[in-house]
Amino acid sequence: MRKLLPLLIIAVSSSCSNIEKATPQPKSSFTQRPPVEMDVDPIMRGTIAGEAVLLGFNDTVVRGYGLVVGLKGTGSRAMPVEIRALLLREMGRRKMSDPLQNLGGSPARMLDTDDVAAVIVEGIIPPGAVGGTKFDVRVYSAPGTSTTSLEGGRLWTADLRPGVLMSGSQQGFPIAEAGGPIFINPFSTAVAVGADAVDRLSGRILDGGTVNKDRTLKLRLATPSHNRVRTIQASINGLFPREQGQKNDTAFGKSDELIELHVPPSFKERTGDFAQLIRHSPVDIGATEQTANNIRRSVLANPGASEAASWRWQALGKKCIPIIQELYTCPEEQPRMAALEAGAKLNDPLAVPALLEMAKSGPKVNRQAAIKLLSKMDSNPNIDLGVRAFLDDRDVDMRFTAYECLRRRRDSSVRVYPLNGRFKLEMVDAKKPLIYLTQTGDPRIVIFGDNTELLRPMSANIWNGRLLMRADMNDPNVQIFYRSTPTTNPTIDNVPAKLSTLTSFMARPVGPRGADAGIALTYSETINALHTLWNAGYIPGDFKGEQDRLLAAIMKEETRATPVERPEFPSEESVTDALVTRPAESPTKELENQPKIMDTVPR
Repeated sequence: MRKLLPLLIIAVSSSCSNIEKATPQPKSSFTQRPPVEMDVDPIMRGTIAGEAVLLGFNDTVVRGYGLVVGLKGTGSRAMPVEIRALLLREMGRRKMSDPLQNLGGSPARMLDTDDVAAVIVEGIIPPGAVGGTKFDVRVYSAPGTSTTSLEGGRLWTADLRPGVLMSGSQQGFPIAEAGGPIFINPFSTAVAVGADAVDRLSGRILDGGTVNKDRTLKLRLATPSHNRVRTIQASINGLFPREQGQKNDTAFGKSDELIELHVPPSFKERTGDFAQLIRHSPVDIGATEQTANNIRRSVLANPGASEAASWRWQALGKKCIPIIQELYTCPEEQPRMAALEAGAKLNDPLAVPALLEMAKSGPKVNRQAAIKLLSKMDSNPNIDLGVRAFLDDRDVDMRFTAYECLRRRRDSSVRVYPLNGRFKLEMVDAKKPLIYLTQTGDPRIVIFGDNTELLRPMSANIWNGRLLMRADMNDPNVQIFYRSTPTTNPTIDNVPAKLSTLTSFMARPVGPRGADAGIALTYSETINALHTLWNAGYIPGDFKGEQDRLLAAIMKEETRATPVERPEFPSEESVTDALVTRPAESPTKELENQPKIMDTVPR
C-alpha cells in the first residue's frame, strides 16, 4: 500500500497538470443582443407590436427622371447635361430609337426637338405592396429646362427608385416603373402662371406606376427567442391562413429575432390594413371574448386609444362583435366610432343603422367616415338605399363620398361608360348638376344629373380656334368645329346639347362622320374643354376635382423627419437564419433595395 501511494500522487499530479495546460476553447463569435424594453400603450399589451418592430411599415416615396414624348412644340431641347446623359442611356437601353416604336430618329436626335421634355416622376408605394401593384404618379418639368406645357404628352417608361433623386452611378436600385398619358389638372393653382392660372408644367398619370417586386414586410423581435418566434409565427398563420394562390405561409421565421411576412392575396389592394392588423394581432390566440372586453374597458377609460382599440377588435375577428355592439350607441364619440369602424369591417349588419344615422347628423369628418365604412360592407340593400339620399346633400364633399361608396358597391344609381379605352364617363342619378374629376385610380369624368344640358345661346373659342362651339337659344344641338392641329382639315358636327352626349362625342375615336364618330380628345383635353365651357358659364352646377391626395402624401413623407434606428437593434446584416436548415441566405440581400427610411421602430 505504501508502495502504491507515490504512484497515485504522481498520477494525480500528472492529471492536474494536463488539465491546467489544456488548450482553452475559443469563445463563441455569437454575442446575443440584450433584450430591449418595448414602450407601448397599455391597450397594446399582449399584441405583436408589444414584442416586435414591423419593418417596412411606412410608405415609400420613389422618384426618377423620365422623358415625355408627343408634345407639340411645348417641350424643351435644353436640359442639364447630366439629365441628358441619363436619358440617352435609358433610351438606348429601352431601344427608344426602334423604328417600330414610331418615335423617329436616334435618341440624340429625339432629344434635339421641342416635342419632348425631361421630367421628374414621383409616387408613393404603400407598405408591403406586392409586385404588379398600381399607384398614381406625379410628373413635373425638370429644373433647367424651358418646357412650357406637358399637356397632351405621354411619359415613356421610367424607372423609379427610393431615396434622394440622383442621375449618376450612385442611383439606387429601381423598385418600380411608370409611364402613360399625362393628365393636367384644369383647376387654378397658387404656382400657376398665365391667363387661366393652370399649371401645365405638372400633371398626373392615374394608375401609371407599377411595383416591380414584392415589398417584403418583416417583424424583428425586441428579445431574441426561437420559442417566441415560433409562437408569433403560429399566431399569425392561425389568424391569416394560407389562401388559394398563396405560395408561402403568411409568416415564416428566419432567425431567433426575424419573421418574414407574405401578404395574402385578399389583402393585395390593402396592404396597409394588413400591416396594421399584424401589429394589433394577439401573440397568444385564445380567450377572445375576454380580450375584447378588456379592450372595451380600456377605451372607455381612455378614449384617446380609440384607433388602437378598433384595430385590435378587427384583429380578434367576428367573435368580438357582441362585445362591440354595446358601444354602437355609446354617448362618447371616439369609442362609438371605434366600435362602428370595427363592426363595419367585420361586416356586422347591426352597424348599418348607426352608421347611416351618423352620416345624417354627425360632425362632418364622421359623416364622411361613416359613408366610407358602409362602402366596404357586403351586399345590403339598406346601405344602397340609405346612401343614395346623400347624392344631393348640401355638403358637396358628402356628395362625392356617397358617389364613391355607391360606385364601389356597383349600385344602379352609378352607370359606367368606357370611352375609347382611355378613360370612363360615369353618370350619377342626382337632381343637382355637378361635374366631378378624379385624381386617383383609373381616369374618370363623373356627371351628376343625367339630363344636364349646356346653357344656350353659346359661343366658345377653345385652343386658339382649334375647337369652336356655338348654338342659338332654341337649338337642340351644338355645332362643333374641330382641327386636331392648326394645319389639318377641320371636321364639323352637330351634337345634342346634353352634357353627357357632348362628353362622349369629344372622347370617341375619329371615323366616318355619323352617330359613332368623335374627335378623339384625350382625358386631359376633354377635361380642359369642359372646364373652359363651365368657366364661361355654359355648364350649370359645380365643377370640382378630387382632393390631390398624392401630392399631400408626398409632402407629408418629405416633412416627416427621417427616423433613426434604435441603437439597441443590430443591423440586419448580423441577423442569422438560425431557424432554417437550408443554406442561410443573408437578409442583407433581401433588404438591400429597401430605403433606409423603412427600417424604423413603430411610430
